[in-house]
This record gives sequence, C-alpha cells and structure tokens, in this order.
Amino acid sequence: MEHRGDFAANRIANEKPDMVILDLMLPGKDGLSVCRDVRPGYTGPILILTAREDDMDQVAGLELGADDYVKKPVEPRVLLARIRALFRRAKTSLSKDQPLPQQKTRIGFGSLLVNIASRTATLSGDPVELSTMEFDLLWFLASEPGKVLDREFLYQRVKGREYDGLDRSMDVAISRLRKKLRDNPDQPFRIKTVWGSGYLFVADAWEEKPGP
Repeated sequence: MEHRGDFAANRIANEKPDMVILDLMLPGKDGLSVCRDVRPGYTGPILILTAREDDMDQVAGLELGADDYVKKPVEPRVLLARIRALFRRAKTSLSKDQPLPQQKTRIGFGSLLVNIASRTATLSGDPVELSTMEFDLLWFLASEPGKVLDREFLYQRVKGREYDGLDRSMDVAISRLRKKLRDNPDQPFRIKTVWGSGYLFVADAWEEKPGP
C-alpha cells in the first residue's frame, strides 16, 4: 500500500501489481494524475475510489484509462465483487459461458487487425494501446460487424454485471476507442451510435486513405 500519490507512479512501474486501486484524494498527487501517469506503461486493471458525487471526476478517471470506479463509502462485499470482476476480465477476458464468436482468434477489417490470443490491436500496422475494457469492447463490436449492439448487452458482456442505468463507463470507453482508432468524434463513421438502440461497428470503414 502506498499512501502518497507522488510516490505511487514509481512503485507501480517498478512492482507491476496485478491491479491498481487508486483513491482520488491522495496527498502529494491526486489519483487522477497518478492514473494519467501510469496508464501508458501499465496494462493491468485500474479501479478508482472516490467520495465525490461529481460525475466529472468519474468520467475524467475513465477518460484517463481507469477500468472502473466505486463511490465511497462502499460495502466491502461490493468492492470485492468489483475487484473479482476486473480480475476475471484481465485474466480471461471472456468467461467460459461467453465463447469466442465463431471461435475466431483474429479479426481483420482493412487496416484494422484485432488478435484476442495476444490481446493486441493494430491500425495500419501501428499498435493501438487499449485498456482491458477498451480491448474487450472492440472485440465484441468487431465480432458483430453491421449489427447494432445495445448498451445493456455490451455492459453485461464486457463488465460482467447488469447495467444500472447510471454508469457512463461504456460511453466513455466508446469515445476513447474512437479517438484511438482515428474515427471522427463529431460524426463517427467507424463505430457509429444508433440513437436509442446502441453501437454499430462498420465493416467497410477501415481502409486508410492515401495521403496527398
């Protein structure tokens, strides 16, 4: 356990823990800053703890690469359930009752290649750095091209629990995916939002246009 945020980043980088649980109100450096500093080089799950009611802090944590957040005070059994869910996603990605779609291990569309065996994604040959949740979300979307997948379905598959109607992490993860996959954030053409229905992965939108 590290009580100071200004020491946390170095410890995480050196010790490479299986999971990082960050309190937003750390002395020295706040949890959001630590999350921003460590996410580029840390591939494990990050769970944010916050006593604040402001949704912006939660959204900011997810935007910076956190995989989940929990509001304090929290019942120990609820926190333990969240931790176990994150470990399941990190270690197996998909549970046994959620087989790989068509038993594929690789999916390719034009310049995009997604490999579930190595949990990697590339776009035009360049690696795309994805959090655990972002990779799982991309895999499920790419596995069902041309099909609208609703938020409830994706939430249950990716996070392993029912959607509570309030959690915005799915929307944030979609936004981050679009940025990393060179989609248009104002008028998405690769991962589209179908209002009132869900999200649509467009199969023929991955050919890179040649430069001038």
